[in-house]
Amino acid sequence: MRLDLRHIIHIPGASQEFSYELDLSQVKLFGEGLFGRPVHVSGVVRNMAGALELRGTAKTVLDTQCDRCLKPLALELEVPVETLLAEELEGEESDEIVLLENGQADLDELFTTACVLALDGKHLCSEDCKGLCPTCGKDLNDGPCGCKKELDPRLAVLAKLLDKKDSQENDEEA
Repeated sequence: MRLDLRHIIHIPGASQEFSYELDLSQVKLFGEGLFGRPVHVSGVVRNMAGALELRGTAKTVLDTQCDRCLKPLALELEVPVETLLAEELEGEESDEIVLLENGQADLDELFTTACVLALDGKHLCSEDCKGLCPTCGKDLNDGPCGCKKELDPRLAVLAKLLDKKDSQENDEEA
């Protein structure tokens, strides 16, 4: 959505609200399409003594799965966006200021970037999710699986030392 701001650019104190739905269903992250639902975008642009200030929020629900146990998840995502808008930059470039094109702001680009950058690299059903057994695939959140724990061959010597220590302690107790 392109928001036309030409009528408020030169009027200090003027403002313009916006609200629309952004479709990010084509955006894929690591081969996964997380944005299966529309993103609700709303906010306001205010002329604060000649500087245009945009404040808005993008809200949606991400359809994904837990990275440890693979259970389906619906995660709420709310991304606040605050930035300055300008027709031209005086002096050096700034990542803090978004340039207008013919007095219009490209809200789709601004909010798409904000939503993608706000995504977590890992999605978990809970912080203490135990995941799946690497041997049998059982969900360890439901209880132990009964598989024999495999010992890393590099640690076999240490395991023997622990076994000797345990047997010596048992002999001393008897």
